Amino acid sequence: MPRSQKIALGVMAAFFLLAPLVVYPVFLMKAMCFALFACAFNLLIGFGGLLSFGHAMFLGTAGYGAAHAAKVWGFPPEFAILFGTAAAALLGLVTGLLAIRRQGIYFAMITLALAQMMYFFYLQAAFTHGEDGIQAVPRGMLFGFIDLANVWAMYSTVFAIFMAGFLLIYRVIHSPFGQVLKAIRENEQRAISLGYDVDRYKLLAYLLSATLAGVAGATKTLVFQLASLTDAHWSMSGEVVLMTLLGGLGTVFGPVAGALIIISLENYLAQLGAWVTIVQGVIFVICVLTFRRGVIGEIGNWLRKPL
Repeated sequence: MPRSQKIALGVMAAFFLLAPLVVYPVFLMKAMCFALFACAFNLLIGFGGLLSFGHAMFLGTAGYGAAHAAKVWGFPPEFAILFGTAAAALLGLVTGLLAIRRQGIYFAMITLALAQMMYFFYLQAAFTHGEDGIQAVPRGMLFGFIDLANVWAMYSTVFAIFMAGFLLIYRVIHSPFGQVLKAIRENEQRAISLGYDVDRYKLLAYLLSATLAGVAGATKTLVFQLASLTDAHWSMSGEVVLMTLLGGLGTVFGPVAGALIIISLENYLAQLGAWVTIVQGVIFVICVLTFRRGVIGEIGNWLRKPL
């Protein structure tokens, strides 16, 4: 790992460790869940070159899976998260086999259509309770002795999950698999001519991205003790695109910064009501015009070091 990225990793870890002393912990847990979601999405588009407009279906599916497993079946939190993640991974496999047959805008539209199908399924399904969602999801006892009802125990768990997911994505990006993904993104025909099974690599990237998005969704459900249609709505897919572009597409730390910015805007501008969306749009336009590589991308370019 380059020295600049080691420093950035240390700063990020220190921020999330010390911030709860001055910032509401639940807000930070939400930020970490969305940061992991954005990092998973960035793995697919930033390094694989695949634009998905339906990533909310994995966040929502894992959320419903974890909530149902914890509340109805009585699963402990670790198994509830694993079940929700497995549900998202299975959905990723099925939808990925359909979606990767197309490229570009056709791939994006297929993922959007599949996500809308899942949204309307969750709207009508009995176990999701429609617009009410699955409420009062018990956090339970992690490993049988850590009470997640304690906010600090819950925060430590979310921090550990976020860091593990982030480091896994970092490892994937800098592995031979990640280098092939970048080659496919830059010139798919050349990658094919070199003998790589491009569809298999794209499917694996899609599956890994869906799984990590599922981890974020399942964890978020335990944090808020709620699984709702919001996480499966198409606007959530748009929001993760916004986070990734704002932070820096194809950068390692960009999605984390983008998620922090967007979640902070939603939290601190909530009193504006419906105007929040307009303010977000204006800020996004300004940032795109000012920081074409995203916030972290521009900082890395200024330092002449990849972040």
